[in-house]
Amino acid sequence: MIETKRLIIRKIIQEDIHDVFRGLSHPEVIKYYGVSFLSLEATQEQMDWYANHEKNETGQWFAICSKSGTFYGAGGLNDRNPQNCKAEIGFWLLPEYWGRGIMGEAMPQIIDYGFNNLNLHRIEGFVDSENVKCKKAIKKIGLNYEGTMVDNEYKNGQFLSTDIFAIIR
Repeated sequence: MIETKRLIIRKIIQEDIHDVFRGLSHPEVIKYYGVSFLSLEATQEQMDWYANHEKNETGQWFAICSKSGTFYGAGGLNDRNPQNCKAEIGFWLLPEYWGRGIMGEAMPQIIDYGFNNLNLHRIEGFVDSENVKCKKAIKKIGLNYEGTMVDNEYKNGQFLSTDIFAIIR
């Protein structure tokens, strides 16, 4: 568990499934996010994914909560590559908490966790080029723009480009 001035950043637990479903079924949250769920039962797939990342040492995701326990969202590291000492950063936040500096407070702690506990040298972020809010947030937490992969994904009948960001230890 990590504690900041306003937040508790803790392991995601099974009891978080309702909040995870609320986030990963919300149209504004999933607009650019690669995962979405239509039911609580289907959300179990995501809960298993969170648990397996930790168990398989391929990353670590956290619940981001108020000190009183209100669930705000999740953030973490996945696709860990120990050989190359790198992982991918990801995060999502329930819309009612957007614009409050929550990710700006939480994500540097998760980055530090990656560098200090997972022995990472590089943390990467891949952002849909049209996701202006996420690109602004990822820059605020210290990742630098490295380039754009043009038309590298095909989704909903169209090609999408992805901007690459990274921070080095």
